[in-house]
Amino acid sequence: MSTAYAPPARTGPAGPGRNEMFLFWASFITLIAAGMGFAIRGDIIANWGKDFGFTQTELGELTGMGLAGFGVAIIFFSFFTDLFGYGKLMVVAFLLHLAAVLTTLAAPYIFQSSGKSGAYWCLFVGQFLFSLANGTCEAVINPLTATLFPRNKTHWLNILHAGWPGGLVLGALVSLVLNQVAGGVGWQVRWGIVLLPVLLYGGLMLGRRFPMSEAKASGVSVGTMAATLFTPILLFLFLMHALVGYVELGTDSWIVDITKTVLQNSDKAQIAFIWTNVMMFTLRFFAGPIVHRINPVGLLFLSAVFGTAGLWLLGQNFTDSTWPWMAAVTVYGLGKTFYWPTLLGVISERFPRGGALALGVSGGIGMISAGLLGGPGIGFEQDLYASRNLQQVAPETYARYKADKENTFPIPGIFPPAVGLDGAKKGVLMDDGKQLAEDLATMKAAGKTDENLEKLNAWWQGAKPYAAEDKKYVAEANTVGGKSALADTALVPAALAVGFLLLLVYFAATGGYKQVHLEEEPPMAEY
Repeated sequence: MSTAYAPPARTGPAGPGRNEMFLFWASFITLIAAGMGFAIRGDIIANWGKDFGFTQTELGELTGMGLAGFGVAIIFFSFFTDLFGYGKLMVVAFLLHLAAVLTTLAAPYIFQSSGKSGAYWCLFVGQFLFSLANGTCEAVINPLTATLFPRNKTHWLNILHAGWPGGLVLGALVSLVLNQVAGGVGWQVRWGIVLLPVLLYGGLMLGRRFPMSEAKASGVSVGTMAATLFTPILLFLFLMHALVGYVELGTDSWIVDITKTVLQNSDKAQIAFIWTNVMMFTLRFFAGPIVHRINPVGLLFLSAVFGTAGLWLLGQNFTDSTWPWMAAVTVYGLGKTFYWPTLLGVISERFPRGGALALGVSGGIGMISAGLLGGPGIGFEQDLYASRNLQQVAPETYARYKADKENTFPIPGIFPPAVGLDGAKKGVLMDDGKQLAEDLATMKAAGKTDENLEKLNAWWQGAKPYAAEDKKYVAEANTVGGKSALADTALVPAALAVGFLLLLVYFAATGGYKQVHLEEEPPMAEY
């Protein structure tokens, strides 16, 4: 069931020219920016919970907005990619990135005037804008890469998407280094660093000439692209991408935070995250030789098997210490490496008449699933299992640390409602009220008062006598919540494995997996 992969297509007598390679590597850096933002948000999410009193479900909703807008933007702009051109869309993406960073940085100031609700909506809007920017980039860079390398799409799409784990690694390194600074560095500084790759990709793309998409250059109309979307196999691939979004990006939204909880060490959590993404970054450069032997769908099936095993291992009690956890994370990392770009490669290779629209809709479905289901769902499951554990083991502790409101899973009826643990109260407990005391002293020295801090301090004075015992129970409940959520999530790649196995059987019955080309040498007209 293997198929030979031809060398990269030529765009001129000597292959892709300087302008084309500048566009490819600038596209690569857009994913560096997206990955850095994702990783840094994963590290500072605990700060948001502590600073503003959010539950895990509320934090999951915020991380979800960092993904859902991504999907909306991909789908929306994919309809206009060929109409307006890649260059104009990249200007929109650049401006959205700038607005997103600044809006997120404004949250502490909004909190002072409008409290928890104001901070929540400020972060909500900021993360939604960031995801819109990332999605606008994605609507451009996938069809652009497929156009530049029409004979080796899966290989080059994997190289392109190595930018994502590359950004995750850089973001994690930023957090790891700044964690070593005496006294720590505020989350605002960390988030502001995301601007660096944004400015870099903007500079690289400035003044460049962008090619037409492969489909437009071959005369495929938008109507034909839209009709292609309803091909049964393509619809099935869209479903697979929804599951990929849930398991890959939904889990990545939480894996650092859960690792911190399980290993009780922030640095080890960052090292585990860096390790899996260095592995992912490296392996994506070798996707071409792998699919040469087993074809892209076979690679997706193996990825799903590893993904199932990795998440199941992470959910077990024997991975509570560093090395067993690292081994399980390695298996999980192998599983997630090839999902996203290889699935896009399959869609582009098998359905070239779908053009930018097919790639955009598929990526958009994956991102929307991650944002509306993956991030919030895994956050909710942590609340559900942690609160259930604490209620059973130490009901009085639960009464002291439970949140003010009830949460539900985004799809009603799957899980019962749950009242999670208050993030601000947990933060005060875990550092024995030191940061709270410092914040109160700072406000007093400035001659100001803060209603939220005063309320939290009043609660702490009543909870402090029980802190030593409560800390043990809350830490245990958080570990149970995180590991149980990961174990449940293993069902998603298990479903993917079944789906990709069905596709392998289908292609075997229909003559094997083969690439479909619009024409031998697509023209590279520019605009």
